[in-house]
Amino acid sequence: MADDRAASPHLRLEREDGIAWLVLSNPERMNALTAAMWRALPGFINEAENDPSVRVIVLRGEGNRAFSAGADISEFESARTGDAARTYDDLNQQAFSALCSATKPVIAMIHGFCMGGGLGIAACTDIRLADEKSEFAIPPAKLGIGYNPRWIPPLLALAKPAHVKELLFTGARYKSADALAMGIVNRVLPADRLETETRALAATIAANAPLSIRAAKMAIDELTRRPESPDTARLDAAVAACFQSADYAEGRRAFLEKRKPKFTGS
Repeated sequence: MADDRAASPHLRLEREDGIAWLVLSNPERMNALTAAMWRALPGFINEAENDPSVRVIVLRGEGNRAFSAGADISEFESARTGDAARTYDDLNQQAFSALCSATKPVIAMIHGFCMGGGLGIAACTDIRLADEKSEFAIPPAKLGIGYNPRWIPPLLALAKPAHVKELLFTGARYKSADALAMGIVNRVLPADRLETETRALAATIAANAPLSIRAAKMAIDELTRRPESPDTARLDAAVAACFQSADYAEGRRAFLEKRKPKFTGS
C-alpha cells in the first residue's frame, strides 16, 4: 500500500488498487479530530477526487479502537469559545461539505467509537459499514453546545427525525445494532471481518463503470437534498454522458465476449 503523507501529521492518504484510504490518525485520543485535522480534510478529499486512479474513497480511524471520538475536547477552551467558536464551526462545515460534495463513492469503515463529529463525518459518506462493537453518540447536549443545523441534513438522510432527535436530545451511546435499526449504518459485521468486507465492497465498486456510478450518486444526492426542485437537466446530462462513453462500448463488448469489462472512466 503506497503511503502518501501530506501536511497534517494526523491525517494520511493511502492509495491501493483504485481505493484511496483516508485515515484519521490520533490514536492516543481515540482518533479525535483536532482543528488541524478538520482544516486538512477537504484537501485530502480534493486530492482523491482529482486522482484518476482513485475510484473509491474509504474513511477509517487508525487502529481498531475508534473510527473517531469526535472533535478533540482538549481544544474547546481555546477553539470553541467566543469568536473562535464560529471559526471552528466553519472548519467543521468545510469538512462536511467536502465529503457531501464528493463525486466519487465514499465509504466509512467504522471500528469502535463513532462519536460527535466522527458520526457527523460518517453521516456524510455514501455507505457505512460498522463492526459489532461499535458505539455511536452525538453528545453536544451533555456539553452545553448547540449543534449546527447545517450538520443535521446528512443525519436526516439516514434516520427518521424522531431518531435524530433521540440522538441529539439524549447524547446517549447506542450500540451498533441500534445504529443499524435507526438506519445510521448499512451493515454490522464481526470485528475480524470488517476490513475484509470493506475492501471487497470497495473493490466491487471500483471495478464498475465510474461514469455510471457518478450519475447514480449525483441523482440520489440531488433527489434526496432537493426533492421539490432537482436539477433534472444536470442529471439527464450525466446519464447521457454514460451512453456516449467508451466505457459503454466496452461494457457491451465484454457482455458479448463473456468477459469482465475493463472500465477507464472515459
